[in-house]
This record gives sequence, structure tokens and C-alpha cells, in this order.
Amino acid sequence: MDDILATVRRLVRDRVVPAEAEIEETDAIPDDLRRMAKEMGLFGFTIDEKYGGLGLSVVDEARVVMELGYTSPAFRSMFGTNNGIAGHVLLLGATDEQRAEYLPKLASGEWTASFALTEPEAGSDPSSIRTTAYRTGDGWVIDGSKRFITNAPLADVFFVFARIGDDAGGISTFLVERGTPGVTVGPKDRKMGQAGAWTADVGFDGVVVGPDALIGGEPGHGLSVAMRCLAHGRIHIGALCVGLAERLVDESVAYATSRTQSGRPIADFQLVQGLIADSYTDYLAAHGVVMEAARRYEAGTDVRIAPSAAKYFASEAVFRVADRAVQIHGGSGYMRGNAVERLFRDARLFRLYEGTSQIQQVIIARELGRAARRQPKT
Repeated sequence: MDDILATVRRLVRDRVVPAEAEIEETDAIPDDLRRMAKEMGLFGFTIDEKYGGLGLSVVDEARVVMELGYTSPAFRSMFGTNNGIAGHVLLLGATDEQRAEYLPKLASGEWTASFALTEPEAGSDPSSIRTTAYRTGDGWVIDGSKRFITNAPLADVFFVFARIGDDAGGISTFLVERGTPGVTVGPKDRKMGQAGAWTADVGFDGVVVGPDALIGGEPGHGLSVAMRCLAHGRIHIGALCVGLAERLVDESVAYATSRTQSGRPIADFQLVQGLIADSYTDYLAAHGVVMEAARRYEAGTDVRIAPSAAKYFASEAVFRVADRAVQIHGGSGYMRGNAVERLFRDARLFRLYEGTSQIQQVIIARELGRAARRQPKT
């Protein structure tokens, strides 16, 4: 595992960090970085080895993602869905035949996957999705629209969550390949930050798929699988925030020790020291809560509260760290071309996706309340 971490760290710091300005300017990941990611197995580091992945545990996954978080989030986003919420739909909910057919394509990077859950009126509450699937012969017809779908402009396959038309089967997940008649992908969204990570709307208009497109083979399991995938993904995103917080602390310290004011490095001034100390403490605390959540998830002792707490704390913490980094850099931190200005915009998204901070608060409090009600009365 140490060799994997060292290899990922070298790739990130020696190749991706120097390419950050290019990624920002072109809104794309350079082809050579995509190729290196495939060669290193980064498209499938959480997927079982028997399907061509690296088979990392949740704890080791968190450690790898922290290294990936040190640079532009778009680099990790390129293969994050394969490892995270899309790949885990197959790992957690698919038949053996579906896993054998599709997981090797995700693990190798042959396919880039998209997790098509969010809709114009269904984001934080997946149970309210309106996309429908009706039986036709032995297959299905899918109608609906999805919004803010990561990797949609380049996805080879969409994992589509839809409500069974008569609602008898609840919400189910369908695997829909790009190019299937009736699938349309809108233009790339114009975002505040995270250039190079593409999102877009996706439409499904009378899309016909065969019976083998239904993940798991039986309808009605989509929502439970989605919630389990999202819980795992929250640890993943929390780890990403930790890596970015580390980078921002490093940028802050490097600037404060080299920038002089009144003949002294600004790192000598106590108010600047306070900003740095608070940021480093936030980084360490986020690191601790994410690793503890990963350990609990892996042990099966807490697969709901801890992932939400990790994502909530780490995403809020990294934004505080990013804000302080801009403050430490002063006017130059507000200028385009400065790493902390770009990373400030990148960090803002983490408080929104994989469930907003407010949704994490609701989950944490609700689950604690349920646990308390289950305790025997004394």
C-alpha cells in the first residue's frame, strides 16, 4: 500500500500540479494525464481485483484520495465516479453476470461512467425522482431528465435511476449505454470552479433497453443501493477535502514565510500565525474524522452517521481553510492565476454535492434520534 501511495503522490505533485493552469485554461484534463491514470489503475482502485481493479479497502481508498485531493479536483473527478457511486452500484446491487461484464470496463478505464440520479426537482431527496421506466415486452422504456451529471459529456454508460411506471417496483437502476436512441446530453455546464470536471443535463426520451439493463435483475432496489453508494461516496469526498486542505495549508505557509512586510516575513505576525494555526487544526481534525469514518464503515459498525459527519465536517473545514488562504495572500490571493484563488472556487462545491451540508446535518441528527429511540427504557 505504501508503494501505491508513493506512486500516486509522485504523479499528483510532479505531473498534475504543474498542469493545473492548463486544466483551468482549457477546461480539460490533458490526454497524457488520462493515459497515466489508466496505466496506474486509478480508474478502478476500489474495484475488486478479480474484475481488474486494485481492490483497495475503504481505509486505503481514503488515503489514496487524500493524495489525489492535493491538486485540481477535476483530475480525481475523471475516474472518481468509476470508483465511487457508479462502480459501487454494480458492486452492491448487480448480478454476478453484470459485475463480470461491466466492472472490468470501468476498472480499466475503457468506460467512463456517470451516476444519473439528480433531477431538476430531485437532488437532496432521491425518493422524489420523476424519471420513469415502463415495461415493454421483456425490456423497459425510460423517460425523464437528469441534471448536473458528472462526466456526462464524455460518459460511455449512464447508471440511471428511475421510478417503475406503476410504482409497484419502486425506484430501480438501469444501465444505459451512450448512443442508445433517445439519449441526449446537453452542453457542458458553466461552473464557478472545478474546471476540467464536466457536468451536463441528460435526457431520456423513450429510451428502450433490454431486461439485462436492470441492475440486479429485479426492480425496486435502486433507492437502497443509491443511499449505500452515497454513504460510501461521502467518505471519498471527505478524503478529497482533506487532501485539498493540506495543499492550501502548504500554499499558505509557503507564502507567509516568503512574503515580507516592514522588513519581516508576514509569518512572524501573530494574526497571520493565528490564521495558519486554525487552518492546520482544521486540516488535522478533518483528517481524523474521515479516517475514523472509513474505519467504522469498513468494520460495518457505522455506515450512515459517520460518513455524513466526515463529509459535513471536511467540506466545511476545507472551505474555511481556503478562505484563510486567500486572506493570508491578501490582494494577490484574489487574482486569477493564483493557486489559492482557483482552489477557493474549487472548494466551494464540496459543501453542495454528495448531499449538501444541511442534508448531512439532517441525516446525522435523524439517525442519532432513531438510535436513541431504539435504546431500552430504564
